[in-house]
Amino acid sequence: MKAAGLTEIKKELNVVPPAQLVELCLRLAKFKKDNKELLSYLLFESHNLQGYIEAVKENMDTEFAAEPGRGHVYYIKKHLRKILRNTNKQIKYTGSKQAEIELLLYFCTKVKESGIKVNDSLALSNLYQQQLKKIEKAISAQHEDLQYDYLRQLEKL
Repeated sequence: MKAAGLTEIKKELNVVPPAQLVELCLRLAKFKKDNKELLSYLLFESHNLQGYIEAVKENMDTEFAAEPGRGHVYYIKKHLRKILRNTNKQIKYTGSKQAEIELLLYFCTKVKESGIKVNDSLALSNLYQQQLKKIEKAISAQHEDLQYDYLRQLEKL
């Protein structure tokens, strides 16, 4: 079965009565954890973006506090990728470049503070450099005043 396009779905959702729309959303939320998390964000968290960013940062703090394993580069890389995967998922939910910049800057800051020797491993170095590139790209889409503030934070890294 082929999935309908986004425009077709949008047209059909405009025709559906509100009660049936609620049923459709609940049924959608049952199938995947990501759908449920996105729906939770949209219903409960989207009105307070800064509070949501702080909650994600706290979550990152707890994940960084957990030991990645035996201190081997492989386990450190896996640990950082897991944190980054969760962070990117939260960024995708917000759909905000400001949230992306703040969270990725925080991630890079936490990597530096954790004492992980990024330059000792090519994989870790590449992972870190990719995040810096993503931050630079997101900053370039911001207003000039915000660009200046974020670039100063980026230079510290």
